[in-house]
Amino acid sequence: MEKYPHLETVPETEPQWFEALVRLARYLRSPEGCPWDRKQTAKDFARYCREEAEELHEACAAGNDAQILEEWGDTFFCMLAAAAAAEAEGRFTLRDALRAAHDKMIRRHGHVFGEHHADTPEDAIEVWNSIKAREKGPG
Repeated sequence: MEKYPHLETVPETEPQWFEALVRLARYLRSPEGCPWDRKQTAKDFARYCREEAEELHEACAAGNDAQILEEWGDTFFCMLAAAAAAEAEGRFTLRDALRAAHDKMIRRHGHVFGEHHADTPEDAIEVWNSIKAREKGPG
């Protein structure tokens, strides 16, 4: 079995793995962690997220499942590292970001959770864009 020195036990469920990755991202920024990770800002990690997302896109285009898995993990961990940096900078908490993302997806899917209706993917996009435009307001 692979060693996970930062864990008491190896996670088994998705929530346990999520928590393990969050803890790892925060640990890497701690005094016991990595000097490179501590030096990175949320803005730095945002740039790395873009680079990793591009690699994920390339892996998806190539249809290489092993590479997709790796690049998805890299992208996801960069997002968590960006959140850990943002927390350390006092910008927002991961909990706040998760809730905001959840709430936004519920709002934008007005054809699923609201009064709008969509029979086709094109209808769904139209509803999404209409709600988005209303949220953004004029200008």
